[in-house]
Amino acid sequence: MSTTQERAEDPELAFDVFSRACPSRGTLEHVTGRWGALTLGALSEGSFRFNELRRRVDGVSEKMLSQTLHALERDGLVHREAQPTNPPRVDYELTPLGREVAGRLIALIECLEGRMDEVLASRERYDARDQDTARGGR
Repeated sequence: MSTTQERAEDPELAFDVFSRACPSRGTLEHVTGRWGALTLGALSEGSFRFNELRRRVDGVSEKMLSQTLHALERDGLVHREAQPTNPPRVDYELTPLGREVAGRLIALIECLEGRMDEVLASRERYDARDQDTARGGR
């Protein structure tokens, strides 16, 4: 019996991301890391070729994007389609699971973008208080 079958039949073997040994923790890191989240968010807009995706995810290096795409493909979130053309054409798109995860990420992204005025105001208050504390104030 495979591990997947055993987990499906035994609720005691449920995944727990808070457990160090749980494989879901690695996937969570792939999804919520800076480049994973941005890559999934960009791919929620549609299919991209590698360089298009690199331009969309501003600031990512070729190496980091390649590593990110490999990890997300391995986790079943991204599908890579290589066309046998000259030069080769490779397209990346979300799988059904990837679309579900990206949808939840997009909701988080929209929440953060919509509340950035509050975040920036909080940062200013914190930094002012931190500077005051460093000068010996309270």
